[in-house]
Amino acid sequence: MANVKAIPEGFHTITPHLVIRDAEKAIEFYGKAFGAETKSVHKTPDGKIMHASLKIGNSILFLADEFPSWHVLSPLSLNGSPVVLHIYTDDVDGVFQRAVNAGATVSMPVADQFWGDRYGKLKDPFGHEWSIGTHKEDLSEEEVIERGKRAFEQMGQK
Repeated sequence: MANVKAIPEGFHTITPHLVIRDAEKAIEFYGKAFGAETKSVHKTPDGKIMHASLKIGNSILFLADEFPSWHVLSPLSLNGSPVVLHIYTDDVDGVFQRAVNAGATVSMPVADQFWGDRYGKLKDPFGHEWSIGTHKEDLSEEEVIERGKRAFEQMGQK
């Protein structure tokens, strides 16, 4: 036991754990949309996914089916999610389009943003929100604030 790592190999400090209605289909979707590699799947005796581990890029994502009797509900049961998962990639446009082709809905088209990223948002077929970006410019905090002010002014917001 002394040689066991507190954080397993391949993990980071935070690992998202999504609750999904029809996790089996979600595993397929995340493979097509984001190139997710399935690492493990554990099912209950009735065949629902109790726990699955996927790898997207260098990050791990957990997911499970919803279990309403345990108060474990998906965004579809909750009518939305307040959480957005973000993916940084070398090719925001390609990954974004691949996700749309796999069945995601565009929430915000990909565009160059004032904070230095090319960025867009979408919703997956299971109700989870995703943002995808490619970092294009390193900016100081002051530059981000000034550009943000100009961007909001252009949108008519203060």
